[in-house]
Amino acid sequence: MNSTLDGNQSSHPFCLLAFGYLETVSFCLLEVLVIVFLTVLIIIGNIIVIFVFHCAPLLNHHTTSYFIQTMAYADLLVGISCLVPSLSLLHYPLPIEESLTCQVFGFVVSVLKSVSMASLTCISIDRYIAITKPLTYNSLVTPWRLRLCIFLIWLYSTLVFLPSFFHWGKPGYHGDVFQWCAESWHTNPYFTLFIVMMLYAPAAFIVCFTYFNIFRICQQHTKEISERQARFSSQSGETGEVQACPDKPYAMVLFRITSVFYILWLPYIIYFLLESSTDHNNRFASFLTTWLAISNSFCNCVIYSLSNSVFQRGLKGLSGAVCTSCVSQTAAKDPYTIRNKGPLNG
Repeated sequence: MNSTLDGNQSSHPFCLLAFGYLETVSFCLLEVLVIVFLTVLIIIGNIIVIFVFHCAPLLNHHTTSYFIQTMAYADLLVGISCLVPSLSLLHYPLPIEESLTCQVFGFVVSVLKSVSMASLTCISIDRYIAITKPLTYNSLVTPWRLRLCIFLIWLYSTLVFLPSFFHWGKPGYHGDVFQWCAESWHTNPYFTLFIVMMLYAPAAFIVCFTYFNIFRICQQHTKEISERQARFSSQSGETGEVQACPDKPYAMVLFRITSVFYILWLPYIIYFLLESSTDHNNRFASFLTTWLAISNSFCNCVIYSLSNSVFQRGLKGLSGAVCTSCVSQTAAKDPYTIRNKGPLNG
């Protein structure tokens, strides 16, 4: 009798989203659909961003392209990392034991999302320097310093979450799709406070401070230009359009990316703080907030496609090149049909 019960429990899959009839299937259907769908979107979206940045030279005109490409590579690695829980939920055998797998997965995803957060912070600082110190910007922000800054971002992100391997606590809920992480790896309020004070709070403060001053300075410049143009037009009798701050449109695109990032991550951070301080665990809430935050890895491609005209032209050029190569390959495979078409104009 006991052996029968043990066999039933071992055949029953571990699901964070266990709702009625979904528990009867051999794997967690809803979790698989959500995770696989997000994984595919994240990988495809960030591959597109990386290729467009490499194929569109105008996108590399701004120094922020260094940080945006860093975010794209980090988000692409997030998508690749998410293949691990996807295969695990589909009952593919893991190369190492589950406890180590979920710890490594949670650590890697936490580091990669920390890289994205730090990159957004550096972007806001870069735009702030460009607007407040335009004359000395090129001497302050050099390619060598940008590469050093990117290296420090990766190093700092790794060091912040490294104590999780020394039993300080859980860095997040990314590994909770594995049963060991969900039931045996608990959060620590002191380690959670350490992460918030070392990463989340400084990044949010810097982003709010820099973008507030960026838009305030742009508004002042626009007001001064409109006043001078009004005085000039009253003297000469000519009217003209008021030219806004030239950095404002690009700053707005970056501000949208940053805003979406923090909007999607805010529920996760709030739940992370509440669960660490009250020891109240809700599997559905942890899964929902975690994968809502991870879905941000796909959003940058969408925001760029909708907001940045240079990116749109680069995306059209990339799609045109892909279509041209496909047509040429088709023509090479079937030259008979091309010859039979004859000349187009007489």
